Amino acid sequence: MSTHDTTLLIDAGNTRVKFGLLVRGAAQREPLSLALAHAELDRLPEWLATLPAQPVAGVGVNVAGEALARRIDALLERHCGTPSRWVRSSTRAAGVLNLYDEPVQLGSDRWVALLGLAARTHHAAVLASFGTATTIDTLGPVQSTLQPEGVRRFEGGLILPGPDLMLRSLANGTAQLPYAEGDVTALPRNTHAAIRSGVAAAQAGAVLRQWQVAHEALQVAPQLYCTGGGWPLVADEVKTGLARCRAAARLAPEAVHWLDAPVLDGLASLACETAAKSASHTAGNGA
Repeated sequence: MSTHDTTLLIDAGNTRVKFGLLVRGAAQREPLSLALAHAELDRLPEWLATLPAQPVAGVGVNVAGEALARRIDALLERHCGTPSRWVRSSTRAAGVLNLYDEPVQLGSDRWVALLGLAARTHHAAVLASFGTATTIDTLGPVQSTLQPEGVRRFEGGLILPGPDLMLRSLANGTAQLPYAEGDVTALPRNTHAAIRSGVAAAQAGAVLRQWQVAHEALQVAPQLYCTGGGWPLVADEVKTGLARCRAAARLAPEAVHWLDAPVLDGLASLACETAAKSASHTAGNGA
């Protein structure tokens, strides 16, 4: 890693916090990252101490409440004097137009993940994130003929309970059903398999429904991107379902694309955009 100034990227989720780094002048974040459960946040200074250069700024999204944001801010101020800027959803950023009825009400993690996706592909795409909640969002393609600057649109998306939350709701809300473990199968013949297969089918069904909706609305087959800790449970069901959908539409097979940390990618895009605007403003004043 370069020893130039770095920006700390922070994705504060409901169960854990991911940290990444963007070196000044780079177009993409460093591959190095860290994920900590909320109870493990005191380990952050150890990781920061191993870096060739301490971050000089921090930018993040937080969906886990103000108390967690204050804990992170205090750690960064204490150990490297780094101010944090917590991003909220907006009408437009990093080449994406937000079509939510009230743009500021869109979850900041969903918004920033879409910005990260937009930096990766110019095609129409559906992003499914399997976390505590599952979100399935559609990003339109770059409309170069209508919008020469390359702006694209967030078309909308779904929110539903994530895979683990579905499993826990059945275990906690019924008298005789367990927290299921085991394999996902087409024709389950025991309770554990029936529950896990049902959850996987429900999750995949929502994803494939949105893929088909996007295909019809945008008149182009979207790429499918997935992320999140719940992915292993639903992966086979989603992959099989996508193959069937594409075959039914007489489309060539296309793999599901995995994203490790789209929120960190989106934060990097925002940091680059901010740096470019600042440089342009400075140049303009100098002229």
